[in-house]
Amino acid sequence: MKGLPYEVKALLQKARDSAILAVETYNRPTATFRSGAYVVLMIIAWTSLFQAIFLRRNTKPYYRKPGSRRYQRIDGDFKRWELAECLRQFYQNDNPPVRKNLEFFIVLRNKIEHRSLPQLDTEIFGECQAMLMNFESILSQEFGERYAIRGGLTFVLQFARSTPRPYEGPRTKPEQKSLKAVKAFVDQFRSSLSTEIQSDLSYSFKVFLVPKIGNHAAKDAVAVEWVKYDPSKPDEMKEYEKVVAMIKPKEVQVANLDLIKPGKVVSDVAKAIGKPFKMHHHILCYRHFNVRPPKGSADPKACDTRFCIYDAAHGDYLYTEEWVKHLVKSLSDQATYDFLLTKKNTSSQSGSAGVAV
Repeated sequence: MKGLPYEVKALLQKARDSAILAVETYNRPTATFRSGAYVVLMIIAWTSLFQAIFLRRNTKPYYRKPGSRRYQRIDGDFKRWELAECLRQFYQNDNPPVRKNLEFFIVLRNKIEHRSLPQLDTEIFGECQAMLMNFESILSQEFGERYAIRGGLTFVLQFARSTPRPYEGPRTKPEQKSLKAVKAFVDQFRSSLSTEIQSDLSYSFKVFLVPKIGNHAAKDAVAVEWVKYDPSKPDEMKEYEKVVAMIKPKEVQVANLDLIKPGKVVSDVAKAIGKPFKMHHHILCYRHFNVRPPKGSADPKACDTRFCIYDAAHGDYLYTEEWVKHLVKSLSDQATYDFLLTKKNTSSQSGSAGVAV
């Protein structure tokens, strides 16, 4: 830390050490006072960082005596600005997401410093991660990349691929009361923020962990890669969108999300149009609109995916809500209804027996 005044270097070292200790504490698998210890240590880290910034700018971060240019003292030492005052002096009238994130933790620290509420860990993870990344960002901006901490840190190893369950240890009545009060504050603070700030990664940072699959990757490829979300960089956003696009269809395929069976299609359509609509009517409709291939087709997956999906596990077909809407819109017209179901019914019904629905 050459080139900086002694007190600035000392504060920077304290800030970096506190942040590293905060991360070590949070990432310890057996820790139960995880969020509480992390927040207290990160408040110390942020306060030290801001005081180093002010001193480097030749601004003394000390309180003055009322109506005087002299500084207040406590036990012989200058009374330094706490983090809330540092925010007021640093940001003035600006209220960026970084400031809101820290204001959230200033109040939260006071509420959880003397309580152990491990149930809160999963609730505020996004804000905790943003608090750390914001610290690293401002540290590098103000003092240069050589002071960054990230070179000495790596990713946290995970025990499971499933979503962690909230802590479910014993809850006494006082503990339940404390958790309820703190949770009410968290909800109230979040609801007071604009949608823009709530969705900003500098206020709350959330990620997908997506396994890398396939053997085509280079041997020297890293196991974990960051895809930075920055709306001002469209090319990088395309990479982010690829990840999101990759996740979404997997959720649909696994859970058959929003897909419905033919029996429900029939009942929903009949109810919506207020006219007879039976299973053989449904067969006539998907044939007419070429929604899915006939039974025994060489390619059973050749569906119009807007309306129908082949379920290979069960060897049958599921339909979308869009298909129901399409049928309701089409069959609400009496002429279309007569053409598809009444006139065709006589000649086609006998041939529909044995057709998979």
